[in-house]
Amino acid sequence: MKSFPLLLLLSLLWWGAASAQAPNTLSPEEAAEGWQLLFDGHSTEQWRGYNRESFPEEGWTVEDGALVVLPGGKGGDIITREQFGNFELELEFLLSDSANSGIFYLAVEKPGEPIWFNAPEYQLLDNQTYRSILGEALHTHQTGDNYDLHAASEDFSKPVGSWNQARIVHRDGHVEHWLNGHKVVEYQIGSPDWEERVRNSKFARYPGYGRARVGHIGLQDHNHLVRFRNIKIRRLD
Repeated sequence: MKSFPLLLLLSLLWWGAASAQAPNTLSPEEAAEGWQLLFDGHSTEQWRGYNRESFPEEGWTVEDGALVVLPGGKGGDIITREQFGNFELELEFLLSDSANSGIFYLAVEKPGEPIWFNAPEYQLLDNQTYRSILGEALHTHQTGDNYDLHAASEDFSKPVGSWNQARIVHRDGHVEHWLNGHKVVEYQIGSPDWEERVRNSKFARYPGYGRARVGHIGLQDHNHLVRFRNIKIRRLD
């Protein structure tokens, strides 16, 4: 009889693990709220290469339920086949050592131009490694930042090799970046503050930067190994 509490505890732990939501799935509540999966853990049919009709034949792969960009830069950036205006996006990412990547949104395809000429970017980076090399020069270029424009309020990223959760909300030009449950960036596209930041950034030369109200979601190939899973989105009114 003395062993009963231990057996009960083990049974509860097993039940909790077994009942946890499987990766790359939606709960009934999420489905009712309008969420849709952008990746089911197997198929890449909802994605294609930027400025391409099909998904890259190399440089990207699916492995252990994750959408993986491989080192070497052979695949190029990928985008969703669908476009989104007001939306809430969530995904998980796992960085490798020294990894550098990003999540683009409101991306518009223009032949001969890279995606970052126009699409804002939620930065993904191995912060610790790059801080040790670049120090203060890394400002606005760390995980959760609005790349080159807004720095995250605090570094809530988990160590390299751990899964992190990113969330991006866009509604009528108002944007929020969330990292592991914490809001780290908030800005309004077209506001005086935003316009000034753009003028003082690398994007000053690109008049279309951030101007789209509807566009693709993109994942960056920056020559480093990064894994993505649980990619889901819902449209907002």
